[in-house]
Amino acid sequence: MPVREIIEVIGRDIKVPVVAMSAEEVAGHFGWLASFAGMDSPASSVLTQQRLGWRPTQQPGLIDDLDHMRYFED
Repeated sequence: MPVREIIEVIGRDIKVPVVAMSAEEVAGHFGWLASFAGMDSPASSVLTQQRLGWRPTQQPGLIDDLDHMRYFED
């Protein structure tokens, strides 16, 4: 899932404008934290399922969940 989609939903909800930045601008703005945003960190639930017997159930996707979040309400 593109990070841009996630940021746009959060920015819209907290009423903060979202702007596109080049990699150099991101590095200058966020410093050492920028390297984390650019990481490709695929994840899997296979080990959790094997070790704990957990089975995922169908839930809303991340964007849908963020669209309906109430984390930032007064």
